[in-house]
Amino acid sequence: MIVQHQVSPTDEIDLVELFRALWRQKHLIVGVTLIVTLMAAGYAFLATPYYQTRTYLRPIPQSSLDQLNETGIYKLTPEEAINRMAAGLSSYDNRRDFFLNNQELFQRIAKNGDSPERTFAEFSEQAFEMLFPDPKRTDNRSAFVGLRLTYPKGMDGASVVNGFVAYVLELERREIAEDIESLIKNRLASLDMKMEAQRANYNASKEAKIAALREESALRRAQLQDELTALREELKTRRTNRIQQLSEAISIAQSLGIRTPTSPLAMTASRGGTQVIRTEVTNQETPLYFLGTEALTAERDALANRKSDDFIEPRIAEIQSELAMLENNREVEILEGREGEDRYLTNLAELREEAARLKGIKLDTERLRLVRVDQLALAPSEPIKPKRAMILALGLVLGGMLGVFVALVRSLMARSRH
Repeated sequence: MIVQHQVSPTDEIDLVELFRALWRQKHLIVGVTLIVTLMAAGYAFLATPYYQTRTYLRPIPQSSLDQLNETGIYKLTPEEAINRMAAGLSSYDNRRDFFLNNQELFQRIAKNGDSPERTFAEFSEQAFEMLFPDPKRTDNRSAFVGLRLTYPKGMDGASVVNGFVAYVLELERREIAEDIESLIKNRLASLDMKMEAQRANYNASKEAKIAALREESALRRAQLQDELTALREELKTRRTNRIQQLSEAISIAQSLGIRTPTSPLAMTASRGGTQVIRTEVTNQETPLYFLGTEALTAERDALANRKSDDFIEPRIAEIQSELAMLENNREVEILEGREGEDRYLTNLAELREEAARLKGIKLDTERLRLVRVDQLALAPSEPIKPKRAMILALGLVLGGMLGVFVALVRSLMARSRH
C-alpha cells in the first residue's frame, strides 16, 4: 500500500503573502530601524573619540659617534645606540617616571577610582605600542624604531610622544655620561694602584740592593782584615825566626872570635901565615856568622826593637787603602740620598700620560646624538575610533534586520492564532 502525504495549503509559506504581511508592518520595520540607527548614531557621536600618533627613530651615521668612541674607554655603534633607545622607550619604569613628572599631560586618562599608578599601568599597556621593522629585512635602510600612542580626545598625544622620546634620550645621555665618569674613575684608580705597586717594587728593590752592597762591603772588609792579620802574623813569625837565626849566628861568631864581617878565605889566610893564593868557587851562601858579632848584634837589636812589620810587606798598604775605601760605600749613600724617586720607576711616564689623558676627557653629552628623529609625532586630524560612518551603516543594517525579524514574528504569531 502506498501512503501519500498531502501538504496542507496552510503549511506552505506563501512568499507573496509574506511580503504583503511585511508591507503591512512597514511602519514597524521603519520604526525599529530608526530606533537602532539612532542608538548607533548616539554612540558614534557621543562616544569619546580616540586618536593615534606615532614617531620614528633611525640610526645616526657612525661619524656622529666618533667623539665618544675616540675616548678609548667607551664604544658605541649606531645599532647599539638605537637598541638602547628602543629598550628605553619600551621600559615601563621610564614611562611611569615620565607620567609622574608630567601628570598635566595625562589629565584625560580615566581614573575609575584606581590609584594614579594603577591607572597609568592600564593606559600604558593599551595605549603605547612599539614599532619595529620587518625582521625578514636586514638592510640598514629598513632599520628603525617607532612608538605609537592611542589616546582619547583632549589629550595632547603628540606632546606626550615627543616629550617621552626626549625624556628617554636625555636618560640615555645621562647614563652614558655616568658610565664614562665611572670608567674614568676606575681607570684612574687602576693607574694609581699600578704606580703605587711600582713605587713599592722600586723601594723593595732599592732596599735589597743597599742591603746587598752593605753585605758585600762587610764581607770584603772581613776578608781584608783576615788577610791583614795573617800577613802581620807571618811577618812577626819571620822576624822572630830571623832574631833566632841572628842569636845563633852571634853565638857562633863569638866562639870563632869574629867581630867584623869576614869571609872563609880571609879567615884561613889570617890564621895560616903562609901566603897561598886560592880560588874558591862555590854556590853555597856564606854562613851568617861571618858577618861578625857587631853586625849581627846590631841587626838583632834592631829587629827586637821593631814596633811594626807593616812596611816590610807592600800588600799591607794596599789592604789598608782598600779598607779605607770601604769605610764609606758611596753607592749606598747615593741610593739613600735619592730625591724624586718617581723618575727611576719604569713605565711611570706612560702611566702618567694615560692618567693625564683620562683626566682631560671632556665629553659634551648634552650634544651627543644617539638617534635621528625621522618623524616627529603630529596631532592627527581625524580620530581612529569611533568610525561614525561605519557605525551608522551598521546600525541601519542591523535596525532593518531587527525590524524585519520583529515583523516576521508578529506575522507568524497572528497566523498561528488564526
